[in-house]
Amino acid sequence: MEQADLTGKKIFILYPHSVIQEEMLDILIMAGFEAYVIHDHKRAIKLLIRFPESIMFINIDEGLSEGEWESYIRGVQESPKTGGTKLGILSYNTDQKLMQKYLMDIAVPCGYIQLKLGIKESTRIMLSALEANEARGRRKFIRADCADETNATVNIKGPMGMYYGKILDISAVGIAARFDKIEDHAANDLIKEVQLKLRGSLVLVNMTFMGKRADNVCVLLFDAKMDQSQKLVVHRFIKYILQRYIDNLTI
Repeated sequence: MEQADLTGKKIFILYPHSVIQEEMLDILIMAGFEAYVIHDHKRAIKLLIRFPESIMFINIDEGLSEGEWESYIRGVQESPKTGGTKLGILSYNTDQKLMQKYLMDIAVPCGYIQLKLGIKESTRIMLSALEANEARGRRKFIRADCADETNATVNIKGPMGMYYGKILDISAVGIAARFDKIEDHAANDLIKEVQLKLRGSLVLVNMTFMGKRADNVCVLLFDAKMDQSQKLVVHRFIKYILQRYIDNLTI
């Protein structure tokens, strides 16, 4: 078996239903998958060329007619430029002939997900397909670069006052941030009530200090007891940063 890619694969969801864009995407991001939504099937092709070996799930209920979707999907799979893409289908349509066409005739490798099964079951099936295709790679967590996001800051209250930092990148496990100044900490020191400002959301968390470089860039890890609501704020910020990157990408 080939070794999983270190960085993982980009996962695109084309014309997602609203429930997928909100609930399912949160779950995918929290599970460590690098997932994006696309609302333009022509732009999708350009992204697949830019990022070969990606995975794309297509909502065939919107955007194009059934015949047009069939031609589009066959074209993606047959083109030398996009043939490395692994496709899956999302639909509320439960017609067995339609399902058989995509699974047997066109042979999409990531399956046909019937959304009428409900968001929980649909997400479980999608996660299974992503795991089977090693979409996460050997990377355990997504790291989002937010150095150019002005509303991504961290404040630490120390015995000598407040220390203000700019978050440079963030993942499910922690942050790297540059401070104007900060007192020295021993590695693995627990710092309580660290305030993160992630766009419009404030999160107060305990973090473990891991180290500091000469340029006052510090690495801080989230406390393992961080509650689910705080994790969701962090993951939704990661989702925002990832989506902004793909939306602004010139291709």
